[in-house]
Amino acid sequence: MATRAVSAKRRNNLMMAGFLLALAAQFTIAQNAAAQPATSQPLPLMDRQREIALALSACPPTVAEKAGVYVLGASGYERVRESQNGFTAVVQHSVPAAQEPQCMDAEGTRTILPRILTVAELRAKGKSPEEIKHFVADAFAKGIFQPPSRVGIDYMLSTENVVSDDNGVIAPFPPHVMFYAPFLTNADIGSEGQTGGGPAFVAAQGAPYALIIVPVPAGAQTGSAHLHQ
Repeated sequence: MATRAVSAKRRNNLMMAGFLLALAAQFTIAQNAAAQPATSQPLPLMDRQREIALALSACPPTVAEKAGVYVLGASGYERVRESQNGFTAVVQHSVPAAQEPQCMDAEGTRTILPRILTVAELRAKGKSPEEIKHFVADAFAKGIFQPPSRVGIDYMLSTENVVSDDNGVIAPFPPHVMFYAPFLTNADIGSEGQTGGGPAFVAAQGAPYALIIVPVPAGAQTGSAHLHQ
C-alpha cells in the first residue's frame, strides 16, 4: 500500500511538472515580441457573440459584468464595450491556431493590450512575421510598448484555452491566472521554478515582463456574462 501511495504521489508530481512546463512555454510565447505566426494570412473571424462570450469567460463573474470587450474584425480588433472597472476581455491569438481568452486589469490594458491590438492590425494588413517582429521590437526600444510598471493580474479562467508551445504544438490548457511581476525571480517567492511542482512559479524570471503563474483548481468559477450595450 505504501509503495502504491508513493507511486501515485510521484505520478501527480510529474503531471504537475509537465503542466507547469507547458504553461511556461505558453507565456514565453505570449510575452516574447518575437513570437509570430508562420503566415501572414488573416485569421478566420469567429461569430461575434461567440467571441464576446469566449473573451468574458476568462474573467471572474463579478469582473466580467463590467469589463471592456474587444472582438477581432477584418482590420484588427474592435472595441464593442467600454470598460467600467478597468478590466479588458479579449481573445488573443499569439499564433493563428492559438485561442487565448484573457481578462487583464488596468495595468495590462495599458501595457499588454496595445501590443495585442497592433499585432492584429499588422497581420490584417498582410505584414510578414518578420516585419511584425521588427515593428514590435522597435516599439519596445522606443518606449511605445512598455512592460507592466506594477504588480497586476491577467485572468485566463476559460476552459477553452488553446495555446502553442515553442515547437508550434497546439494544445488545450486548463484555467490559470497570471500576475505581473517585473524583475521577480523564483527565489523571491520561495519557488523551485516550473519543474519544482509547487503551487506557483515565475516565468521569464528577472525580466521586465516576468509573471507569477498560478494554476486554478478544477471547477473554479469563471465568467459567463453576456454583452449589454
